[in-house]
Amino acid sequence: MARVPGSVVAAGGLVGGYAVARFTRKRQLGGVALAAAGTVAARQWKQAAGTGTAVALTGLYTAAFAGSHPLAKKVGAWPAVFAVAGAVAVTSWVAADRKA
Repeated sequence: MARVPGSVVAAGGLVGGYAVARFTRKRQLGGVALAAAGTVAARQWKQAAGTGTAVALTGLYTAAFAGSHPLAKKVGAWPAVFAVAGAVAVTSWVAADRKA
């Protein structure tokens, strides 16, 4: 079975977590999706690039989630989510996925 890169998992977690929260109107469910994807991505980052990189990318993932909220007030919710997901995906690919 093909492995999905951590960059794709992380971006999918940010977009998917927001989509779940928005469409179910249950923020907690969105948080579960966000956390699950973050856990899977962190495990893949650790395998690909080591603990330090995994910790840094997990911090970025968390900061991107938090940063999407004030950004959404300026550009709208979906553009903010896509922007931070893209930033996390690119950074993850550069730091971990291309080494795997």
